Amino acid sequence: MLALAAIAFLVGVLIGCVGIGGILLIPAISVFTGMETRLAMGTALLSFLFTALYGTFLFYRRGAIDWAVSIPICLGAAIFGYVGAQVNAIADPLWLNMLLSLIIVFAGAYVLMPSGSAEGFVFNRRSHLHLALMAGIGAGVGFISGLTGVGGPVLSVPVMIALGFSPLVAVATGQVIQVAAASSGTLGNVANGSIHFPTAAWLTVVQLFGLALGVHTAHRLKTAHLRCMVALVCLAVGGFLFTRNVAALM
Repeated sequence: MLALAAIAFLVGVLIGCVGIGGILLIPAISVFTGMETRLAMGTALLSFLFTALYGTFLFYRRGAIDWAVSIPICLGAAIFGYVGAQVNAIADPLWLNMLLSLIIVFAGAYVLMPSGSAEGFVFNRRSHLHLALMAGIGAGVGFISGLTGVGGPVLSVPVMIALGFSPLVAVATGQVIQVAAASSGTLGNVANGSIHFPTAAWLTVVQLFGLALGVHTAHRLKTAHLRCMVALVCLAVGGFLFTRNVAALM
């Protein structure tokens, strides 16, 4: 339990600092508690709901959340998070996890590339195309979050940075997205009995302490450093997820 608590604290720090890291908690729950994967996914996703609520509050208090960007993404995530959780109850997510890991690695590598034309992207709240793009990102993030139990920001943060959003705005928006995706996905998991509530409760408390430290750190990093950190965590998490799935296939 001490080892699991240490991992949960680290996950909280990573979520607060770069918005990514929740995927590490799912295999840790399985290894240290013996839960089967589907139950571990649902348990982790419930804990992410509360870390996202607290993270949203912390970033909002610091004025880092752009609601014009967050709201359309959240609408897409809220709808498709429930759909993903329902699919999770009847499908083996192994191959989707494999694809997800490759997407995360690609996104991390893209973020590390020298700045190009993507830096010129400016979100226009009056553009129907831009609003549809944000809603589409939310839909994809919500579906995968509900299906696999991974945190929504694991996709939204690198995608938003690749589009040209500042890393701090991307991480802050990721917290809002996670509220929608985790709420929707958790409703589906409750209906399917895929949550171990006692474990989710104490893991949430540990993550909240780490989250506060992570948000504090994020606001003290330079943009270039935060961008680099997001990319490196993407590469590490994507590589870890890919390796785990290959091992499962073998």
